[in-house]
Amino acid sequence: MTTTAKLYDELIEQLQKVTLLKSCSELLCWDEQTYLPAEGAEHRASQLSLLAGIAHEQATTPRIGELLSELEAAGDTGDVDSPLAVNIREARRNYNRATRLPKRLVEETSRVISLSQQAWVSARKESNFATFLPWLEKVVALKREEAEAIGYGDGIPYDALLDEYEPGASSAEIEASFSALRDELVELVAAIRESGKQPDISILTRSYPIEAQRTFGTAVARQIGFDFNKGRLDVTAHPFCMGVGPGDCRLTTRYDEHHFPGAFFGTMHEAGHGIYEQGLNPGAYGTPMGESVSLGIHESQSRMWENLVGRSRPFWSCFYSTAQKNFPEALGDVGVEDFYAAINDVRSSFIRVEADEVTYNLHIMLRFELEKPLISGDLSPADLPEIWNESFTKYFDITPPNDSQGCLQDIHWSAGLIGYFPTYALGNMYASQFFATAREELGDLPECFGRGEFAELKSWLNSNIHMRGKQFRAHRLVEVVTGEPLSHEPLMQHLHAKYDALYGL
Repeated sequence: MTTTAKLYDELIEQLQKVTLLKSCSELLCWDEQTYLPAEGAEHRASQLSLLAGIAHEQATTPRIGELLSELEAAGDTGDVDSPLAVNIREARRNYNRATRLPKRLVEETSRVISLSQQAWVSARKESNFATFLPWLEKVVALKREEAEAIGYGDGIPYDALLDEYEPGASSAEIEASFSALRDELVELVAAIRESGKQPDISILTRSYPIEAQRTFGTAVARQIGFDFNKGRLDVTAHPFCMGVGPGDCRLTTRYDEHHFPGAFFGTMHEAGHGIYEQGLNPGAYGTPMGESVSLGIHESQSRMWENLVGRSRPFWSCFYSTAQKNFPEALGDVGVEDFYAAINDVRSSFIRVEADEVTYNLHIMLRFELEKPLISGDLSPADLPEIWNESFTKYFDITPPNDSQGCLQDIHWSAGLIGYFPTYALGNMYASQFFATAREELGDLPECFGRGEFAELKSWLNSNIHMRGKQFRAHRLVEVVTGEPLSHEPLMQHLHAKYDALYGL
């Protein structure tokens, strides 16, 4: 065995130890959001803080830095896109980022966000921002400190946090992408509003028994490709997917007897994340080649299954009769075209995760605009409800009636996930571009969906995206897979193709 091979094997062993430690924390986080007794919050925060500190020590041990330096100096890593070269490149990035953060900050952030999320659950339930404010102030202060520790070059503090979720991206680049998309979305929303057409969405708020929703959603998630022998579905306050490790992927959703789309499309969304996690190379676990590219690419998978597949007419030509059997009282007298129109209704609404495809990205842009000044210090956490409502009214021409339907609706800020939101809109753009290429290469995918066949699309995603790990950064992956740089045009083409027909535009 060559010296380079020995050094590389030792590096991989070190990286895998860190990943295993973090997976223990992830399992505790999943339990915290699903089954943890209320009185166990303080103890769980201590557990997570301890594990975060230990994992940070492992991730920043000088030996990793020495191994990376020796491997980089050797210069015989082969092609820049080879697994060896990719793992060294990404390990260096992660090591440099981690060593800039003091252990104290890592432990305190872990402890605070654990307690903050518990406070958010109660505050959201009671629509009481005042009880959550002290925790939000702590989280924002810690994230500001994190941004300063990491550094942001010629950018703004927010860029340091954004880079955690979308490596290499900057807020200036995101704003440029959003600006072009925003103009066309506003125009489409206005055209839909002026069409005068409004589907009957009351059919979606009839009685949909929760157990029947669970049965139907689980069956559909299984059919599109989520393997329940390697995962499970549970209930939480805010849906998420957590890939604990090979053979263990946790999905969550939330049910409302009188709102069918919430749990169903939430389950489809999280199953999309889960299919990505289950599609990663298990042999590369613990290394960058066994990890997802970015949150934007991850969101492209969830949004693709939720919207491009799950809200399509062919999908429901396959599943609607089953839906009617599961919900005979709610859907027995409803035709498939009326149902299809209802689940694709476009109108201003308060809750992001329940928003339609057209207005959804505007919800993201609003949050992006608020997060930047929140981190720079130009926006005080105490002023968030007022500024949120003002901005929301400007974007959607409706004002949230309470904070639960306003600034308290998302878990992200309580969990310290500041910089995450832009990846949802990026994910919609990535998804449309990937899907357009898949259709070109695979032929008539909608026809497959109409027969309840999804394996071809899943296999294409596995080989073109999932199994690549972090071989390419997001912007380059898009070019490698589609032959074109990221553009908002495929998304707008998809939206016009669907909604021009639905609304007679």
